Amino acid sequence: MNDRFFLREGFLLLLLSSLAGCLSLPAAVHDRPAISSAVPNRLPLTFTAQDKSQWEPVLLPGKLRTAFRLEKHQGRQSLRADSERSASMLRQRLNIQSEQLGRLVFEWQVEALIADADMRQRETEDSPVRLILAFDGDRQKFSAKNAMLSELTRALTGEELPYATLMYVWSNQLPVGTVIVNPRTDRVRKIVVESGADYVKQWRHYERQIKADYEKAFGEAPGALQGLAIMTDTDNTQGHARAWYGEIRLD
Repeated sequence: MNDRFFLREGFLLLLLSSLAGCLSLPAAVHDRPAISSAVPNRLPLTFTAQDKSQWEPVLLPGKLRTAFRLEKHQGRQSLRADSERSASMLRQRLNIQSEQLGRLVFEWQVEALIADADMRQRETEDSPVRLILAFDGDRQKFSAKNAMLSELTRALTGEELPYATLMYVWSNQLPVGTVIVNPRTDRVRKIVVESGADYVKQWRHYERQIKADYEKAFGEAPGALQGLAIMTDTDNTQGHARAWYGEIRLD
């Protein structure tokens, strides 16, 4: 494992581990606003653009920051994301037990696809939109590689790698329903909920069953849901992406 790969793994895991809980990181890494310390643990929950002050920005060391701002777009209040060779996200910390998990409802719009993006490949692993869920679980089941990566995450952040991270993504070419195993660690898996350019510049609405999607991706029942985030990134392809996120609801 060369130094560049080691650093990229550390930065990715820093990002993912921050989904799992409240961290104390240097300001240059984690630019966190003053928000309530309460962590929601009951459903239903609704996150809207008006709640921007309740989202925590999470930054990657050495990466440019994706710009998020409130905007009314095509009649809807939304969070607009502009990524210019950048990668960062907004996060909500949660503590929802597995038996409470039900439906996830969300909406987004993309201006265009990212040229040459392919989430199966480490070098081109970008997406114009992502909705990210982080789960707890039994880390004793980790492979030797994932155990090592979790320890690296703990060393960098004081928190372990989430047991499992499930992402909903928009792919350039893969069929809807495809499960993509992250090329860096199999503890991160993505479900394609939109594919191709047919619906760019249009609001898209989704209703997903969290348990069913988790079981499809990981082959087991989920643990507690510890975090939810949105992310628009173009750091690998060195391109540009603009997207809008509307209401997100857990019920």
